[in-house]
Amino acid sequence: MFDSKSLSRRNCILPFATLILLSAVAEGGSSGPLGRFTSQSETSSTVPTQNSNINVPAMSEDTTVWAPSPAEEERNTRVANNKKDYDDAGESHGGSSSLTFPEVTPWNTLRRKVAVRRSLSLARTLKMDLNDDNTFAMINHSSSLIDHLQVLLYNSNSSDVTLKVYTGNSDEVKVFHAHHLLLILQSDVFEELLLNQSVTTLVLRETAECAALFEKLLRYLYCGEITILLNQAVPLHRLASKYHVDALQQGIIEYMSQQLARASPRGHVVSWYHYSLRIGDENLQERCKQFLAWNMSTVIHSKEWQTTSDDLMIALLQRSDLVVENELEIYYGVEEWIRRNQPDIMVAETVLKSIRYTMISPQQLFHIQKKSSIMNEHYSSIHNLFFLAFQFHSTTPPVFAKYFDVNCSLFIPRNYLSSSWGSQWVINNPARDDRSTSFQTQLAPSNYDASKKVTWNALFSPRWLPVSVRPSYAYSGYRAAQAFSPEDSRPRIIITPSTNSVSFAGINFQKTILVRVKQDGRSYVKHIYDFHQSTEETGDFLLQADLQKPSSEYLIDKSLHLHIIIKPIYQSLIKAIK
Repeated sequence: MFDSKSLSRRNCILPFATLILLSAVAEGGSSGPLGRFTSQSETSSTVPTQNSNINVPAMSEDTTVWAPSPAEEERNTRVANNKKDYDDAGESHGGSSSLTFPEVTPWNTLRRKVAVRRSLSLARTLKMDLNDDNTFAMINHSSSLIDHLQVLLYNSNSSDVTLKVYTGNSDEVKVFHAHHLLLILQSDVFEELLLNQSVTTLVLRETAECAALFEKLLRYLYCGEITILLNQAVPLHRLASKYHVDALQQGIIEYMSQQLARASPRGHVVSWYHYSLRIGDENLQERCKQFLAWNMSTVIHSKEWQTTSDDLMIALLQRSDLVVENELEIYYGVEEWIRRNQPDIMVAETVLKSIRYTMISPQQLFHIQKKSSIMNEHYSSIHNLFFLAFQFHSTTPPVFAKYFDVNCSLFIPRNYLSSSWGSQWVINNPARDDRSTSFQTQLAPSNYDASKKVTWNALFSPRWLPVSVRPSYAYSGYRAAQAFSPEDSRPRIIITPSTNSVSFAGINFQKTILVRVKQDGRSYVKHIYDFHQSTEETGDFLLQADLQKPSSEYLIDKSLHLHIIIKPIYQSLIKAIK
């Protein structure tokens, strides 16, 4: 939209823009001096070569450049090595100030340039930067500059542009007094609209949601900060996108990604997914889908479940990482969704075909077939999957595979919370020491193997040391202890069967760990880790958890909340797992 000349012109204007805006603030709200900026520059043969303290005197309002006289240089030299003057300078504030510069090299002069004036009420922030040559102090008034710009936003006397924001097609209008220069520096859309310097009024039309938040956008353009509520994220992002305020766009997307677990009356993740789909933000789309999948059991029973679009419903049901009580919970959730939304017949059948009926027991399948009105309506297109499921439950998966193709996700368990597939594990004070637990799961998803149980032992270690950082056997005693530090250790879980059995032939067990945390008073799944024996295989198990801190976000009432799931995977039979 804009050529390189336009961009270059904006970059050149920026330094002058700050001067102009601050000058306007000084004239409109303060008659006193607006402070001083200092810098070191140029070479002088008269600069003393020894350490010296330089007392920067008070300056009149009209003074713009100050250089010390020879007498002042001599006086400043006599107060050298008084290091606490720097701390005193940070606390004092008045008509004059004293700053310490302990080492001034011969190739520097003592000239101090003042760029703008500041109010006497401004708080002073000093920062010391040290190197081999010298020490200098920097005055930072950036926070006060933001305060002045905010005052400038509401000072209509100095504005040169009027923004009239209409709500949709109505006559309702909001009027804002702004500044031409600042608008074009922040937005190339405003730059195009204000390309003609004679333009003093802009008429803008926004939706009701966006018009209500336009003042927030304008304040961000002036101050670089903004406060957001959950229901404001989408309309604010629309405004930022419309006026090409790129930094605000990215900031809101990051905010949305971090607030997926926040509690809201009607839910917001589904609506945020639909919005991310419209704007083409694939990263936010995937984050929303992952959150919905990992917390599916909660989502199914929430109000936002009914707002799920056809495409999102199909995309979710194709995933194997759905966290639900069992497959039957998914079926009844889908049945309710179809009943409420009345989708196209092709969509309804596609959704029903995405149910993994082989993971539902024969007794429950009979009940669905007999009692469900939705299934009766679409049974003609689903009956072959029911028949396949009954056959699957009549024998072991290896025998079944001799006659049927099982190379599909239909025969892969999801993340089921039922006790048949795993166990919850709450570890109190997890940083204290090693813990262990035992539990049982059924051998396979086939009803033929439902009575066969496998006992599992799980060991949790909060300070396990990876092999890569363990001390070498060539070292011993003190030297071995120094080969690593406690920071190198990390949490680990090992899960093994209590006994080996020939019944395991052809079966690989995938272990899955769900990590739950709490936000806004509700629990949700933050991480899922898949491995075969040890979490060492994942490489990042609870890597950022910092279990030593009671305030860690991974702890609920000082406890680590895990859920272990065991998935029997027939690796020799199933070549591709979704």
